[in-house]
Amino acid sequence: MNQSNYFAHPSVVIDEGAEIGDKTKIWHFSHIMPNSKIGTNCNIGQNVVVSPYVTLGNSVKVQNNVSIYTGVSCEDEVFIGPSVVFTNVRNPRSSINRKAEYAQTLVRKGATIGANATIVCGNEIGEYAFIGAGSVITKVVKPYALMVGNPAKQIGWMSEYGNKLNFDDNGIAICHESKEKYILENDSVKKIIK
Repeated sequence: MNQSNYFAHPSVVIDEGAEIGDKTKIWHFSHIMPNSKIGTNCNIGQNVVVSPYVTLGNSVKVQNNVSIYTGVSCEDEVFIGPSVVFTNVRNPRSSINRKAEYAQTLVRKGATIGANATIVCGNEIGEYAFIGAGSVITKVVKPYALMVGNPAKQIGWMSEYGNKLNFDDNGIAICHESKEKYILENDSVKKIIK
């Protein structure tokens, strides 16, 4: 365990070999397991488990009651809502050890995963995608996609600011709060940088 400048509530268990970045806060009854890496300025809520070899980037927020299992990696600025479920084996059985079959799940920069969503392993969630509360992700999610339901289906696009995008006939959308401009081409969204 590194000795960086982070806060951990006295009830937190941090195993030897975990790496925790500066200015990160870890709250009541959480468990940070060996060989996990948590970036700087993260907030880890109450009753969270971060399993071995999980990587969380900088400024990641994990709300209460989330278990992040081996095989999950989150880039910077990811939001994981309360009681989100990650899996790491596609066909678990109690009597069969499938640790060698852990599937990788990658959550790209800025993505949001709403409360009680389930992320089936082996999928990638694109940057700034937005997973609605209670949704079940069973396939790859495009960047900026808005996903809802079980199984989750794409119902629109989201801005980096976190608002639904409405595209005009020319495939242009403007997030009115942030003034960010986006273009929709070939069923994918890109932010226009000036």
